[in-house]
Amino acid sequence: MKVLVIQQRPGIGDLVIFLAFIKKIASKFNSSVSILVKVNSKAGEILKNDKDIDQIIYLDRNANKKGSHDGLGFFRLAGEIRKHRFDKVFIFNSSLRYRLLTKFAGIKEIHQYPLGRKKDNIINSAKELTEKVLGEKVSTQPTIDIEQNLVDAAKTKYNISKDNINIVLGISASGKDKIWFIDRFISTCEKLNKLKPCKFYLAAGKNDKHLIDKVINSPIGKNCISFENLTIGETLPIIKNCDAYCGNDTGFLHLSCALGLKCIAIFFNSPVLSYGTYAENITCVIPKGETMKSTVHDLVLGRERISVEEVYNKAKQILNL
Repeated sequence: MKVLVIQQRPGIGDLVIFLAFIKKIASKFNSSVSILVKVNSKAGEILKNDKDIDQIIYLDRNANKKGSHDGLGFFRLAGEIRKHRFDKVFIFNSSLRYRLLTKFAGIKEIHQYPLGRKKDNIINSAKELTEKVLGEKVSTQPTIDIEQNLVDAAKTKYNISKDNINIVLGISASGKDKIWFIDRFISTCEKLNKLKPCKFYLAAGKNDKHLIDKVINSPIGKNCISFENLTIGETLPIIKNCDAYCGNDTGFLHLSCALGLKCIAIFFNSPVLSYGTYAENITCVIPKGETMKSTVHDLVLGRERISVEEVYNKAKQILNL
């Protein structure tokens, strides 16, 4: 049985969220599956040790319409997929383009969301499709497989000790309008460090140097290690050694969740019901006066209404401090 799963959303978080469904499909058919994803998902690094994944096919489409699979590249991609002779495909979107793609690729059994669906809670839609086809209940809790020797090596290399509380600090995000105030992150960390010595792992990249520098130059700077020069793959065993995640709704939140950490997720400009409620180990913080339903994209002033005290108290609660 050869099965393809198409998940065309670009983010790391999106890939992680869909892992629960991908793994369930592999389990049901007792066979590893192939996935079609975008390069920005970092699937190659994240799924390197995942036995449920047979191969990764990368989708090259972008906003400027100049990707190798844009335009007439559609037929090039269909030809690439046809070579693998897939028996089934699960398409986690409602686009006619991908239905036609898989038909041109010669796949006989196609499972997809209803065509033209406008409003899409990514968790509910994926769960509904997977359960309907497989005839079984599906957990939405994702997991990432990682070799224990890599976890042990990271523990030694970075001197990760249980004498400290080890916290992945998600100070970055995919856009400036999704980032909580860096000064409030620092204040929260100072308060936690007073309760018990903490070590903070700054989950941010080279483009976030200005945020990283502010934390490093703050009173908690000596307790911090930055991820800025590490690949996603290199961060995974470090994260696995940590106790908790605290930060914005970003890829590192979802990686931390799938690696089993307790997570404090700060939401004010992304939909909580899609990205914050799929796993029991995520505790959400939303702006004062908002609800899970009303916290969505473009809640621009929302960050102003999330206090240090609220994030600090949530962190104390999940860390049992």
